[in-house]
Amino acid sequence: MNKIPRRIVTGIKDGKSVIIEDETVKNAVEHFPDLIISDIWNTQQMPVSLDFETPIPNTGFPQTPKNGTYFRYVSIPPDKDLGVEVEAGKSHPMMHQTQTLDYIIILSGELYLIMEEGETLLKPGDIVIQRGTNHAWSNRSEKPCIQLAVLIDAEK
Repeated sequence: MNKIPRRIVTGIKDGKSVIIEDETVKNAVEHFPDLIISDIWNTQQMPVSLDFETPIPNTGFPQTPKNGTYFRYVSIPPDKDLGVEVEAGKSHPMMHQTQTLDYIIILSGELYLIMEEGETLLKPGDIVIQRGTNHAWSNRSEKPCIQLAVLIDAEK
C-alpha cells in the first residue's frame, strides 16, 4: 500500500511552533481493489478548532461532518484493475453525489471526470471545483491517478 506522509507542524511547545508529527498515515484503506483512500485530516465545526484532531474512519464515499471538512488522499487504479465495467446507455457504476463543495487537485496520472452529461480528461496540475453534483471518476490509463481533495460541508 502507498506510504502517504502526513506532517503536522502546528504544535506549540514552550510558546514556539514545533513539528508534532512526521510519519506515514495510519488509516490508508482499500475499499475496492487498489483504490487507496486516506482521510488525512478533518474538522468537525466552523470556525475550526486548532487545539486537537478528531480521527474519523475512512469510508469509500465521504461522509463529511456537518459544518466540517475532509482532506482526502485518493489513489485511483485503472478501471480494468478496479473491475469497473460501464454498460452502454447506463450511468457509470461509481456515480455518486456528496453534499459538499470539493476542491480537487490531480497530482499524478490521468482521470476522466464523468458527469450525467459530458466528461473531461484531467491531468497533473488540473483542478476541479465540484459543487455537490452527481459525478464519477474513470481511469482509462494503465497507471494509478493520485488526487488530493478538500471536501467542505455545503447546503443547496
